[in-house]
Amino acid sequence: MTGTIAVVMIFSIPIIAIVTDHFQKQTKTKHKMIQDELELEKLKHENYMIETQKMRIELEQMQLEERRDTKVL
Repeated sequence: MTGTIAVVMIFSIPIIAIVTDHFQKQTKTKHKMIQDELELEKLKHENYMIETQKMRIELEQMQLEERRDTKVL
């Protein structure tokens, strides 16, 4: 009985190490994915701000052109 327990304990240490290493790699992968998603969201927000500014400028230009056209008439 003591021999069986000793064998189980000896083989359980590498198995626990393998499982722990797997969980650490999984956690690192999730962390990298979250960082990539955060970077993507930052880029999306920046793009949204640029598009909004572009639309604002276009609207102002249209208003100026409309004022010019009404003054000419």
